[in-house]
Amino acid sequence: MDIKRLSPDDEVGCADAVALFTAAGQLDCPEAVLPTPRSYAADLAYGGDGDPGQAYLARNDDGLLVGLLSVDAPTYDNTNLAWFEVDVHPDHRGQGIGSSLLQYGEELARELGRDSLGMSQWDLPKADAFSRRHGFEPKAIEVNRRQDITTLDWSAVQKLYDEAVLASSGYELVRITGALPDELLDGMVAVTASINDAPKDDLDIEDDLFTPARLRAYETSQFAHDRTLYRVIARERETGVLAGHSTITVERERPYIASQHDTAVSRDHRGHRLGALLKTGMLLWMRDAEPAVTQLDTWNAESNDHMIAINEQLNYHIVARSFAYQKTLSGVGEQ
Repeated sequence: MDIKRLSPDDEVGCADAVALFTAAGQLDCPEAVLPTPRSYAADLAYGGDGDPGQAYLARNDDGLLVGLLSVDAPTYDNTNLAWFEVDVHPDHRGQGIGSSLLQYGEELARELGRDSLGMSQWDLPKADAFSRRHGFEPKAIEVNRRQDITTLDWSAVQKLYDEAVLASSGYELVRITGALPDELLDGMVAVTASINDAPKDDLDIEDDLFTPARLRAYETSQFAHDRTLYRVIARERETGVLAGHSTITVERERPYIASQHDTAVSRDHRGHRLGALLKTGMLLWMRDAEPAVTQLDTWNAESNDHMIAINEQLNYHIVARSFAYQKTLSGVGEQ
């Protein structure tokens, strides 16, 4: 088996990778939103916020792509961590390809000096057995939920919005399309960092570190993916302090698909139903701004009861569950 790193400039390799994801997804999670070759190339070049991961293609002696290893080695924070995803084509499973790719990833992690390894897997018995067999322990559960915009009860959305407006009369909503104005950038760093209050469950990870440069890199990445970026920001009327935000992106390549990125409220401003205000305010805006959107996906920790309660009021349904596994890589840094 030949394992080589995939370049974002390799159009054939990116197309092959997406074909493998599609074949695996049809078996493992048919409803999952998968990248296109173009957006996958952008992933490899930019990541989600200017900190791209790496991908390694495994081909057999006939040149067929049989497996793919994704490696994320963060540089903004958690610099002791390497996070893996292992995908094997359904026609070639049970041949040790996944184990070989994982071993390859662990050697890469050693070279990078990473002593904490993570892995994401769909909630499937065979995936769980694979992870545990290689020493990984389940540490958190993430749930992918989807909102079907075509069946959304807009009167219910409006009612929730109106109730939230009454409870948050000391705040106003600011709509931003595209890049943040410079005057909001510093305030948005603190608001964005509020996502660190979301449950981490048993994962051994540090808080994310946000800076103005990282927020700008996030915007650059979204534009490189050819996505339109929308933000709704809650601002305290009396002080002008930014108190919370909700962010979604809409694909231009597939304009019916939208993705919910962060929704967070700063700790000092909770208790005013700002989460509901932001989510419903965004939906009402998107109804007019992006009428082609038919689905909106979000991910939450299964233990994030507060945000899940809001989502359930907005007609989200569960698409899939994913386990986050972790283990320690011994011997890293030892002489």
